[in-house]
Order: sequence, then C-alpha cells, then structure tokens
Amino acid sequence: MKLSLVQNVATPDSGENLSATRNMVREAASNGAEVVLLQELFHTPYFCREIDPSWFDEANRIPGPLVDELSAWAREEGVVLIAPLFEEAAPGLCYNSLVVIEKDGSLLGRYRKMHIPDDPGFYEKYYFRPGDEGYRVFDTSAGKIGTLICWDQWFPEAARLTAMKGADLLVYPTAIGRLSEETLTQEATYHDAWQTIQRSHAIANGCFVAAVNRVGQEGDLHFWGRSFVCGPMGQILAEAGTDPQVLHCELDVASIRKQRQTWPFFRDRRTDSYGGMLHGWGGQL
Repeated sequence: MKLSLVQNVATPDSGENLSATRNMVREAASNGAEVVLLQELFHTPYFCREIDPSWFDEANRIPGPLVDELSAWAREEGVVLIAPLFEEAAPGLCYNSLVVIEKDGSLLGRYRKMHIPDDPGFYEKYYFRPGDEGYRVFDTSAGKIGTLICWDQWFPEAARLTAMKGADLLVYPTAIGRLSEETLTQEATYHDAWQTIQRSHAIANGCFVAAVNRVGQEGDLHFWGRSFVCGPMGQILAEAGTDPQVLHCELDVASIRKQRQTWPFFRDRRTDSYGGMLHGWGGQL
C-alpha cells in the first residue's frame, strides 16, 4: 500500500485551505500514492480552541457539495482519499467526521469520531455529538483501512475493536499541539506520549498506524506536526517535520501475518476475563 499524509497549515479562509490541499493531493498522486490521508478538519482552522457559534456555518452535509468536490479529486488523481470534515447531520446536530472515497470517486462511507474531548483549547463537546455509528473498517482498492480521529488515539479499546474488524492500517487524522502557556519541555513530553501510544496500538494489534497532524500557530495553539507512519512492530517508517509536507510511505501489508504469528496476541486474548471493561471505574456502571 502506497500511502501519503498531507500535513498542512490552515487559514481562516476555507477556499484557500481547499486550494492548498488540492495541490498537495496532486503532489501525493504524482509520487505514486494509492491512499491519501488528510488532517483533522482539514478545510477549516481548528475552531474548537474557542466557543463561537458562527463556526456552525462551516458544517457540511454528507453527501453534499464539499464531498462532491473531494470525490472529483479522488477520481481525477486515482487515489483513495480519506478526508476529515465538520459534518452537519441536522440543524444543531453535528459530528467530527471523515469520509472515505474510492479512487473512482465513489463514497464508501463515513466515520464519526467516537471520543470527544472537552479541555482548554479543545472545546469539542460544544460543537460535536459523539459518534453513533461505531468503529469502521473500509475495504478499499488499496487495502483494509480502519478510521479513527484524534482523541480516539488515546483509547486502546478503539484501536482493538477497529483492528478486529480486519484493518491492515489504522489512521488517525489529528489536531494536537502546545498551548501558549505550556513549555517546550512539556511539548516534547506530550509529543513522546502521543507517538508512543499509537506505536503501541500497532504492536498490540499487529497492524500499521498512520497519524497526520497539522502545523502552524492558530490562536493560543501551536500545532507541532510530526506526522508519522509506523509498522506492526511499532517501528517508525516515515516521519514529517514541523512544516507543511506531503509524507510518503510504502507499507508491506504481507508483513502483518508474520508479526501476528510471532506475537499471537489475538490467539491468547482472554475474553472471558474482560467483562469488567464494560463498567466504569471500580466496577460501577
């Protein structure tokens, strides 16, 4: 599987963001990409750093005009396109979603982010309802891709359930960075944790993982980029810097079989002992 991650800055102008992303998708295709992954909420700034109802005007229907444009990109470039966007399901009912579009331009489906944060600089619960369609794996022309979004990346349960649906690759479109009051030392610590947890998902599930982040300063948030791809043993296969970049990586999907035979975690799972995971802290509902 030939994969490209589009790491970019975002401006307040959604048209400008679309144009810049279109050029980067074209670059990815020209380098042989079969799958192109865009960052979380790629066509807008990360507006969740503040509470402002005017941003609801940027929400899109699925299907709708934005998805139609993305379908044209996929068809023109012959790539599977994974594009996260702000979805309006009904007036006042929105999701942090992504769409998966096949290389012929057909819409394979959507995923709605399951875990929604609510922290300083990340006020997503104001804008988004938690996903209600479960974890998804899409059987694309390039391979089986499991889709998750940003805050989902901290939850091993989400990675496990998605992998168990047959994913060869887990993708995590992301918007993560440092608040202005945080130090560079804190950023380094957070970045290490962010990368480590996703590498652990690759190891524990014997699959590939790709995380694409944005870059640049948006209000009080500095996005650190550093998009990366890792293999089934957690090894870093490709990593971006802190500037806009199209990151390319080729995945040997056949290597998944050997890793799972060497470390047979799925064979040795004790599902009879995991019932407590369905309860809250201390075994309470």
